[in-house]
Amino acid sequence: MISTAIQQLVNYGLDTGLILPDDEIYIRNQLLMTMQLDSFTEPEGDVCYADLESILKTLVDDAAARGVCDDSPTARDLFDTRLMGVLTPRPSIVRANFEERYETDGPQAATDWFYKFSQDTDYIRRYRIKRDVKWVTKTPYGDLDITINLSKPEKDPKAIAAAKLAPQSAYPKCQLCVENEGYAGRLNHPARENHRIIPLTINDSAWNFQYSPYVYYNEHCIVFNNQHTPMKIERATFRKLLDFVSLFPHYFVGSNADLPIVGGSILSHDHFQGGHYEFAMAKAPIEKKWVFPGFEDVDAGIVHWPMSCIRLTCADDERLVELADQILTAWRGYTDESCFIYAETDGEPHNTITPIARMRDGKFQLDLVLRNNITTPEHPLGVYHPHAKLHHIKKENIGLIEVMGLAVLPSRLKAEMADVEAALVARTPAAEYGENIQKHAEWAMDILARHPELNAENVHTIVQDEIGHVFAEVLVDAGVYKMDTAGRAGFERFLANI
Repeated sequence: MISTAIQQLVNYGLDTGLILPDDEIYIRNQLLMTMQLDSFTEPEGDVCYADLESILKTLVDDAAARGVCDDSPTARDLFDTRLMGVLTPRPSIVRANFEERYETDGPQAATDWFYKFSQDTDYIRRYRIKRDVKWVTKTPYGDLDITINLSKPEKDPKAIAAAKLAPQSAYPKCQLCVENEGYAGRLNHPARENHRIIPLTINDSAWNFQYSPYVYYNEHCIVFNNQHTPMKIERATFRKLLDFVSLFPHYFVGSNADLPIVGGSILSHDHFQGGHYEFAMAKAPIEKKWVFPGFEDVDAGIVHWPMSCIRLTCADDERLVELADQILTAWRGYTDESCFIYAETDGEPHNTITPIARMRDGKFQLDLVLRNNITTPEHPLGVYHPHAKLHHIKKENIGLIEVMGLAVLPSRLKAEMADVEAALVARTPAAEYGENIQKHAEWAMDILARHPELNAENVHTIVQDEIGHVFAEVLVDAGVYKMDTAGRAGFERFLANI
């Protein structure tokens, strides 16, 4: 039985091209060593397999039964990654493959190969990504992408307790550091034996390219500094983003902001996110054209989008860097009390930018989204952050991906929404909502009032649509200039100030 599973994994490696026929006996022996087995019985006949997930489950079940690894979700993830690490070629081979494809067939062929490779090695777990719930909601701002993320493993209580007791290590410094490549992991740090990265040079500095293991959209990649250095939005950021889209013109790339609340989840390591996907914001039209004095060659304007976005387009990327730097500098120091925008309070800076770069019709394009992280007693998590009445759906920071129109919602929502749907169909009074969905009760009553036609057949579609509209409100809350007369007048005052 276990010999069959080992041969199935070897055959999977051969079928995906991760290993070559000359490697077969060597890889089998490496797998035996990892499984702490010292013999192998050749299976009879053809060895077929259904999918990678079932092969790994069989092997990990056996290892756990024999005490080779603990039988907890975290320990099992560490162990099956070690097995996949045996099949994963060394970094030098992967990089040579990527570079050869880039030079011979072009950047898209190279990324197509690397994306498939990152899935074949199980670094991106296809079978987990499939579990994510995804839909599209039509809004006045375009079609918003909504996802409930179920692929990111949730820590079980035993693993959380064990991680607290585990010795603390500063290696790798964070999950984005180059030292993760091939790292075995530990209870409080994921295994990365099957992880490979591609070195890049952008703005004459050493960076790297990899995919996100939890791909939120097609070819969701991460571009990260070779050095463990904090996030910073500056002139050089625009240069790096435009250098990246020069190398990979079929990809967009953007950066989270560099301040808490409006920044992403990792501010300690300078990085960008990109991929082969067009978000609602990229499709949004220019609402009002604008000419910046001295930059008449740059097409510019305010984007019709709830987040306050300036779009710049020009064939000359240096001109974009120059103008974007002027806009950033102006915004950093800009205060407009009538729009409740303060550059700083008590010496704490509030203004920054979320920038996104892409190629559009052979020209370079930058979207600059204005951000401000001021808090008040009424909005302690941020004035330009989802307001409290929306926290039952989305409370987390609005980072780069959400800014562009894709909601990444917490996994808790899947079960909660099923319960809300049942309560809606049953016309359950708000006071009788269960403890886990009480926070949704007021919202649910509002849905019912607006949808008297709601029944068991259409409730799921209605609830999904309503979640999408909550996300649209989230974007409105996070926009520094609102899409009303006063907001647009304030936006134009800022642009005139540059």
